[in-house]
Amino acid sequence: MTEDPKRVLTYPEVRSAGLDDWRVLVGVLHARFRTGNFVAGLDFAQRIGEVAEEADHHPDLDLSYPSVYLRLVSHDVGGLTSRDINLARRISEIAAELGIASAPETTTALEIALDVPDAADVRDFWAAVLDYKTTYEGRQLEDPAGHRAALWFQEAPSAMGEAPQRFHYDVVVPPEVVEQRLAAAIAAGGTVVSDEAAPAFWVLADRHGNKACLCTSQGRDT
Repeated sequence: MTEDPKRVLTYPEVRSAGLDDWRVLVGVLHARFRTGNFVAGLDFAQRIGEVAEEADHHPDLDLSYPSVYLRLVSHDVGGLTSRDINLARRISEIAAELGIASAPETTTALEIALDVPDAADVRDFWAAVLDYKTTYEGRQLEDPAGHRAALWFQEAPSAMGEAPQRFHYDVVVPPEVVEQRLAAAIAAGGTVVSDEAAPAFWVLADRHGNKACLCTSQGRDT
């Protein structure tokens, strides 16, 4: 594919590219290749690095003992482009040359939705607690490093006030940054619900009462 490298492609355009090893999940190309052992995975990763440097376009790559997991997206334009298609195709060719099988059915992406009457009321709090960036015109928050689950806001006019909370974020950070993260969350409209267990964790809440814990490894026996 040699068209405008800055044009964001539609889902049908990406699906029609014939990338059998890859799946589009939440606007990103995902692939897993079963290398079988660490040495084979390292060799595969090195070959990927070489073609990525040639293309001046780089995937996110996770190397583990049995597999290599890849994610491709054009961060500069916020979507999939011909650059991603071309690099994905080249990576698949390398895998075929090395006899490495793909496992596209094992790819996955996780997003978490928070029901809120108004995203603007709480968005900055969650961006501060998670150290995330705002995307999609304020409707979603994403990890700048691309490793943790995205958080997006589902419009729900009645979703506030006192109610039992069934699950929450535990955000574990290095001890040296927790005070900075706390200050940022409070400046963004959050409140400290409890600091009784600090420095193991602080319980925070956004303006709608949704809670999260900022945690460290300090103040714990194990």
